[in-house]
Amino acid sequence: MKPTLMKGNEAIAEAAIRAGLEAYFGYPITPQNELFEYIALHLPARGGVFLQAESEIAAINMVYGAAGAGARTMTSTSSPGASLMQEGLSYLVGSELPCVIVNIMRGGPGLGNIAPAQGDYFQATRSAGHGDGRLLVLAPSTVQEAADLTTLAFDLAGHYRNPVMVLGDGILGQMMEPVTFAAPVPRGPRPAWATTGAGEGERRLINSIQLEPAALEEHNLHLQAKYREAAREARWEEYRLEDADVVVAAYGIAARVARTAVDRAREQGIRAGLLRPITLYPFPRAAFAARASADRVFLVVELSAGQLREDVELAVAGRARVELYGRLGGAMVDPPAVLERIAGVAKGAVLA
Repeated sequence: MKPTLMKGNEAIAEAAIRAGLEAYFGYPITPQNELFEYIALHLPARGGVFLQAESEIAAINMVYGAAGAGARTMTSTSSPGASLMQEGLSYLVGSELPCVIVNIMRGGPGLGNIAPAQGDYFQATRSAGHGDGRLLVLAPSTVQEAADLTTLAFDLAGHYRNPVMVLGDGILGQMMEPVTFAAPVPRGPRPAWATTGAGEGERRLINSIQLEPAALEEHNLHLQAKYREAAREARWEEYRLEDADVVVAAYGIAARVARTAVDRAREQGIRAGLLRPITLYPFPRAAFAARASADRVFLVVELSAGQLREDVELAVAGRARVELYGRLGGAMVDPPAVLERIAGVAKGAVLA
């Protein structure tokens, strides 16, 4: 298939439609509006349903209803909208309903700005609202990967009966790159567990309420077992790591900048490499642990205040030094600044 030049937001939308998306519910918020607009234009013409909800709270509850009926469904938003969706996400997790949520992050906290940031890492990876529920979280760094991981998100959501988040940022959503798409997936029959599932007999009731502590604990243990099974879905990319003294850890748009800085460091004789998590949950701990040693230093590059660093530190478990270079509030890292910090930690400097 001939590549098409598209924005990241548009590529995610087209990939979702080709992955069998049947129902989209959302509320406009910058910088993901092109995704919203693309689906509004194209999904109804291809047999699906688009509905602009009155708020992000309404949108995520509409997703709940469509998912309960067995439809392939999704929503998209940006950081403040994702905060409003937390209660609904917890209901989706508790009811074991598959869906896809796209969060194109912006600067925060608060209303913040519309510049790219990665400050929603903890919110995305640590929980899905209240309780002990989790999202599976995928973090693309290119427009092509944004499309590919959107397709994967629907597959994982269906397999694990759990919401899956595609976590991008304002630059990834707005930038344009060539992208190719997989062939459209035909819409299949409703799953047997859905309220509209095929078959006779048992009445299908979907909810997340468990009034008896023992029953709710049993359900929680079932969910935790599912998350342990999902650990096999961990994905990552290794770049020039074979002999690296400095391992740069970064994801999303920050990883693209870090990759350029690694190449420039190599040109200066500094043995640097990049270890990029593609799944943020499950986090690829084994990949980081395998690279941890006393003669290596990890430099975490992120657009937040050390949220990714926390997972890197947990993975290396004290076997390697971990340093942070983070920018906040929509400020971007750039290759010269990352290179400067690579050079510094290679010489043993501790970053402020």
